[in-house]
Amino acid sequence: MRAIILAAGRGLRMQQPADQELPKCLLRFGGMSLLERHLRLLGRLGVHDVVLGVGFRHDLIEAELDRVGLRPQLVLNEGFEFGSVLTVHATAQALTRGGDVLLMDADVLYHEQILEGLVAGDRPVNRLLIDRDFEAGDEPVKVCIRDGIAIELRKQLVPGLTYDSIGESIGFFRLCESGARRLATLAAEYVAGSRAHLPHEEAVRDLLHEEAHPFEALDITGLPWIEIDFPEDVTRAEREILPQLQVGVPG
Repeated sequence: MRAIILAAGRGLRMQQPADQELPKCLLRFGGMSLLERHLRLLGRLGVHDVVLGVGFRHDLIEAELDRVGLRPQLVLNEGFEFGSVLTVHATAQALTRGGDVLLMDADVLYHEQILEGLVAGDRPVNRLLIDRDFEAGDEPVKVCIRDGIAIELRKQLVPGLTYDSIGESIGFFRLCESGARRLATLAAEYVAGSRAHLPHEEAVRDLLHEEAHPFEALDITGLPWIEIDFPEDVTRAEREILPQLQVGVPG
């Protein structure tokens, strides 16, 4: 199994001072950067083949990797100012070289059991995560489930859509080999078709809608996690989420 971590974006909504801007994966919680936490948790679960899609201030990311002594493969997305589908496109070689693939946003602080559930099992599978305890609104990427299968993945839902349950996507996906290869093709089509400005979830959504690549949904409701998009998310992560996580992550 291989993990692809998307860490190329600038994170403009964080409103960091220009002379203090950091990639969000370098934000530190409990004395550890999000990046280091990802890599150590993946390593503990036996996922050592890790590809990191970088862009904005990748020099700082490289310095952090040197500091912690971890060596994922780095893939540079020079168009990081545009949509994250470009970062997925940049990692096409990692998507298509065989085996199941984890596709992960880098800006998430989460309980280790969330990742354990995503990785669990040896059978090839497309899997996503759903948290049914979420705040309604335009910001969350919503997952709709019908008969145990994900049927929609989007912030804005089509009126009249029928489903059994709904929740928020955590931004982590597991793709079987054929699903990963197909996503690489979809991302290439987005870039070639002048849709490079779009988020990568749109390409994942297209994959989800194909009958050949159904996604099972793993319900992680009740486990603590947060995506870091705004300054107030940092405060909530420190005050509410971090105390619910295990202290420290073994190397």
